[in-house]
Amino acid sequence: MRLLHTSDWHLGRSFHGVGMLDAQRSFVDQLVGSISEHAIDVVLIAGDVYDRALPGVDVVGLLDDALVRLTAAGAKVVLTSGNHDSAIRLGFASRLLERGGVLLRTRLADLDQPLLLPLEESPSGDAVPGAVLAIYGIPWLEPRLVAEQLGVDTASHFDVTRAATDLIRADLQRRAVHGAVHSVVLAHTFASGGISSDSERDLSIGGVGAVPLDLFDGFSYTALGHLHGRQSLSPQVRYSGSPLAYSFSEAKHQKGSWLIDVGPDGVTQVAELLWEAPRKLAVLRGNIAELLESSDYAWAEDAYCQVTLTDAQRPAQAMERLRARFPDTLVLGFDPQGGAVKAASSYSSRLAEAEDDLSVCCGFLEHVRGREPDGSERAALAAALENVRLQEASL
Repeated sequence: MRLLHTSDWHLGRSFHGVGMLDAQRSFVDQLVGSISEHAIDVVLIAGDVYDRALPGVDVVGLLDDALVRLTAAGAKVVLTSGNHDSAIRLGFASRLLERGGVLLRTRLADLDQPLLLPLEESPSGDAVPGAVLAIYGIPWLEPRLVAEQLGVDTASHFDVTRAATDLIRADLQRRAVHGAVHSVVLAHTFASGGISSDSERDLSIGGVGAVPLDLFDGFSYTALGHLHGRQSLSPQVRYSGSPLAYSFSEAKHQKGSWLIDVGPDGVTQVAELLWEAPRKLAVLRGNIAELLESSDYAWAEDAYCQVTLTDAQRPAQAMERLRARFPDTLVLGFDPQGGAVKAASSYSSRLAEAEDDLSVCCGFLEHVRGREPDGSERAALAAALENVRLQEASL
């Protein structure tokens, strides 16, 4: 049996103001095409299928279309809710959808209710079934909201996740009496291999609640969602990452999913499946003349661009000039190099030295943009100040 692990679709998200529904449709097309190409039996979606709790009608329509096409292609779908989803809305009609091959795991009551799939035929004439695969889903667990329902005293990510995995292990023990059971667990959480559950206390990295990796010990495979970079925490515990880049910090990511082969003896192989990005991302840095003239940047002309200009003085009409070559420049920043910025005196001391109102205005403009006003700008400021003086004189 072959499974595909994906997560963090974030349907409905925009990229620096640019809508991404077309790019997300392109991903769905690739995903559906992979079902027959790679003989995939089950698609695992580990949370954050939507980007917000109240998705738009067209966004809901895209997920509806994706699920219909995946099941029509012959795959079952197991989907958990993430912190961006509304578990209640996403889980609507779950019992009806299950009949069509879509298993939604958004409720605590379903933590120990797996999708069971046979991995081998029962021995001839034997009432004992052969090996089976049990797929469980752990939705995003907000500690303050679920601690009481899970019977834990401390509202921490560690305690609620441990309670959830304990329920799954108890169910696996019951089922193991009747034959070999291999387990796959979906979880939308922040897991770290650098911490241990020995301390039994709430843990965080950078202020974000984290759970230790060993909470997932003993499962054949754990399909994680929440982080956007595809990565392996261990051979059995992996993040698929998001299928598309949702920030320029992901420009160097290779987006993809994991293919997991499971047989009667357990997981036999895990391989990557890469997705083709509909648009490249370019993170460019340099002075404006170099960026506009050098052939080294020709590849970025049809990419979404983040540009940091290093000119000693902030160039005039920088965005307009950049977009002449890179039409999809979405983010522009400045990091002046060369020491041309006048750092010897503070802005307050420069104000004290100003000779008149025009000097104050010109000094402020230079302070905020790192470049002195040119002749036309000085003239515009002078005219504005004169209009103010005339207005005050007429009062």
